[in-house]
Amino acid sequence: MKKVITFGEIMLRLTPPGHRRFSQASQFDVVYGGGESNVAVSLANYGLSTEFVSCLPANDIGDCALMALQKYGVGTQYIAREGERLGIYFLEIGAVSRGSKVVYDRAHSAISTMKPGTIDWDEVFQDAQWFHWTGITPAISQSAADCCLEAIEAANRLGITVSTDLNYRKNLWKYGKEPSEIMPALVAGCDVILGNEEDAEKHFDIHPEGVDVTKGDTVDAQAYISVGQQLMKRFPRAKKVIVTLRGSISASHNTWTGVLYNGRELLHAPTYQITHIVDRVGGGDSFMGGLIYGLINWPENDQRALNFAVAASCLKHTIYGDANLATVDEVKKLMDGDASGRVSR
Repeated sequence: MKKVITFGEIMLRLTPPGHRRFSQASQFDVVYGGGESNVAVSLANYGLSTEFVSCLPANDIGDCALMALQKYGVGTQYIAREGERLGIYFLEIGAVSRGSKVVYDRAHSAISTMKPGTIDWDEVFQDAQWFHWTGITPAISQSAADCCLEAIEAANRLGITVSTDLNYRKNLWKYGKEPSEIMPALVAGCDVILGNEEDAEKHFDIHPEGVDVTKGDTVDAQAYISVGQQLMKRFPRAKKVIVTLRGSISASHNTWTGVLYNGRELLHAPTYQITHIVDRVGGGDSFMGGLIYGLINWPENDQRALNFAVAASCLKHTIYGDANLATVDEVKKLMDGDASGRVSR
């Protein structure tokens, strides 16, 4: 089986138990996760062969991050062991009308100082069919962005499908460059582009015609035909543009769906009501993992791939931690309309 390769940063996540605020915490729950590592865990959980490429410090905490990946079957043989520290993020999980909050402590993390040439991408991409990265990695540092471009160019040269989740993070772009200066060269090498309602606008000033999500306008999925068309015009390599659509009724109750534009038509997935959210972090990563699985397994059925991605991500909201641990059978069960949550005996 050909591999799926992902590249990015895995971090130590520290979360006050339950729904406590930071100021109430006397201890923190430990989870290891990050955008691209979460996708790798999803795909390994679905039975695909995966490799996560990154840079981790050669210390006990770096070892713990490695073990967190390995226990889910993610390959780690191409992770460089260098740099000073593992990035950390603190997560305060919100509820009802109080939103979740993230505080980053990732300056000078190992991947931020990783240099081009550290990874032999030709070796990594042997027997690979897919490469995935996100907009988080080039936001970390110029050298991380350069490593990402190096990987994309190698994947393009070797004929490997490349996907990205645009993942705009305003609190990360701190090294003197704007996304508009870095992202176009990276996205130009992508076959599949994923974003949420605002990512294309924040990165490329591309937005759905007649809609301003920053003003709370009601989003009509059909409006995203224009986003797909504009992205494909700017990035001719792209064959599919996907947008996740989240309606936030409260921190505990969201609506969730997605659309896919393939250059011919806009496909729309069913909309799920996700109530009593357990953990929404990694929702987009679980969508991407489901989408990659779907596009690999049903290459001629974009609708089924999209439906699988939305259902997979819906189930992630019921799972604590960064990564989606739902099985293929559980996702298919939800796709088939069984949302009863009945005990399986």
